[in-house]
Amino acid sequence: MRLLQGICAGIVLALLSGWGAAASSTADLADNFDLGPDIDLVALRNQQPAANNRAYVLQQGVANHATLHQSGQGNLGAIVQAGSDQEAYILQQGSELTASISQYGSANEAYISQIGAYNDARITQYGAGNSARIEQAGYGLSSGITQYGNGQRILVRQVQ
Repeated sequence: MRLLQGICAGIVLALLSGWGAAASSTADLADNFDLGPDIDLVALRNQQPAANNRAYVLQQGVANHATLHQSGQGNLGAIVQAGSDQEAYILQQGSELTASISQYGSANEAYISQIGAYNDARITQYGAGNSARIEQAGYGLSSGITQYGNGQRILVRQVQ
């Protein structure tokens, strides 16, 4: 499990630093079987290639759900899930927004919503039954949540 976490963390860092700049569309992922057989739900919405938005989803396990919706330009979203029964949602509207969710365990929930420009939000969860939510608006906001353990709840809301 530690090896998988290390690999997933490395992939997220590489994606957030600009490696692999050409993201696949939903149709391309499905056509090439890039997503694998254990994925229950992956939804990538409003991925406009001309807008240079990038979305990445990596899942291992069963009954994980990931939804990533981006509008605007220059946005990057990444979701990594290892375990089961986890839910991750990223909604970004604006320019140059970066969001990542990494979940290791079971029954974790994470939600990021950003509106504005140059905002950065990250959620990392280890354990079971954790819930984390970040909502940001404005310009140049940054927040990060890391949860270890079980049954924790947190909400970060920033408005500028």
